[in-house]
Amino acid sequence: MRIAILSCFYPFRGGISQFNASLYGELGKDHVVKAFSFKRQYPEFLFPGKTQYVTPDDEAVPVEADALLDTAWPFSYISTLKAIKAWNPDILIMRYWMSWFAPSLGFIGRHMPKGCKVIGILDNVIPHEPHFFDRPLTKYFLSGCDGCVTLCGEVAQDLLDIKPDATHKVLYHPLYSHFGEKLSREEAEQTLGLAPGKKNILFFGLIRKYKGLDILLKAFDRLGDDYQLIVAGEPYGSFDEYQKIIDASPNKERIHLFPQYIKDSEVKKYFSAADVTVLPYRSATQSGISSVSYHFEVPMIVTSVGGLKETIGDRGTGITAKEVTPECIREEIENYFAQPSLKEDFIENIRREKIRLSWSRFCRELLDFVHTI
Repeated sequence: MRIAILSCFYPFRGGISQFNASLYGELGKDHVVKAFSFKRQYPEFLFPGKTQYVTPDDEAVPVEADALLDTAWPFSYISTLKAIKAWNPDILIMRYWMSWFAPSLGFIGRHMPKGCKVIGILDNVIPHEPHFFDRPLTKYFLSGCDGCVTLCGEVAQDLLDIKPDATHKVLYHPLYSHFGEKLSREEAEQTLGLAPGKKNILFFGLIRKYKGLDILLKAFDRLGDDYQLIVAGEPYGSFDEYQKIIDASPNKERIHLFPQYIKDSEVKKYFSAADVTVLPYRSATQSGISSVSYHFEVPMIVTSVGGLKETIGDRGTGITAKEVTPECIREEIENYFAQPSLKEDFIENIRREKIRLSWSRFCRELLDFVHTI
């Protein structure tokens, strides 16, 4: 089959681009696949991070893609549509995670030929930081899809809330495997400048309000001297709020900050040093961070929001906190370390999940779904 994927590819960076590269590579083993990407993904004023693009030291794997779509320039919608139609795909896959993309992707999906099946892979239906225009724009995008794949059940419910008759399937986020092998704990701690022999807690990934770093920092205030916290990721917006909490913390000497985008080759250092990854999210769908944590066999403590309980707590790969509060997060951290057998059980379950959440299985089930439409 001929499969077109329209989304962000190299030189755009981040989890969406990494996912797309893995999807492209796996589908390309048995099919003819072509990547169509953005000429401009967002206007700079809408992007809160330092850069949307890989830098020379990111060491990202290039994917050859036709960069055609400018989401802020409607005339590019037409030229992108013409290019995809000229390539004549049997399937067009489009990623969707915020309503900014609805006008461009919706236009293209709605105008593809009848012989091409248009599939949306939905990271979110309603974004983590919602706006009044999200629902009508998302409806427009969905009207151009023949079928939708969501990466957790929570997003599937959001989909059906907007489009009750949507043809859909839940396929869980596969595991990233391009970050390399785990280092020895000693090497990782030494590289990061961590004190040996501590209980290492990791917060990893882009720092945004909904991800609750402030909740974890306040929880850490009341943990003993045998704990240390690793915070690694690029802030989206100001870091001042978090810095004030850190400056006032009685445990600030044991908070290790790495507030920058973590390139792929460096990711292993943080997870190799960690005893547990904490996702203290205020809201969530699924999380790409959980798939990285699975890859390195690091159990998780998560909040019971979105799909986190479904994809982690219910799978026995971590602890689900009952409340999104510093007190509850602190209690679950202490519970985790107080029962060493928990870690052993979680790691055993993670190893089972690593088999279940392979890219080959994801792509096979994705195409099986397409054939039912």
